[in-house]
Amino acid sequence: MVKLRLKRCGKKQRALYRIVAIDVRSRREGRDLRKVGFYDPIKNQTYLNIPGILYFLEKGAQPTETVYDILKKAGVFTEFHFNQTKVN
Repeated sequence: MVKLRLKRCGKKQRALYRIVAIDVRSRREGRDLRKVGFYDPIKNQTYLNIPGILYFLEKGAQPTETVYDILKKAGVFTEFHFNQTKVN
């Protein structure tokens, strides 16, 4: 199973997080399938690759709680539900 979760990078006391699609059995710093965005909690900035995120969500990837909140704030799920109803 694939999850969308945060992967820590950056310096000490200066954390940046990449939003990655990764296998559930991998550890936090393990090898990811694809990088789909990043999140800077200090500057409160996000960059999201929306087509990449939608691709993994359509394939059944589950976001973690924190990634879910970030995606919800960015409005990704409105596009995801719009695409789901459009296909059906």
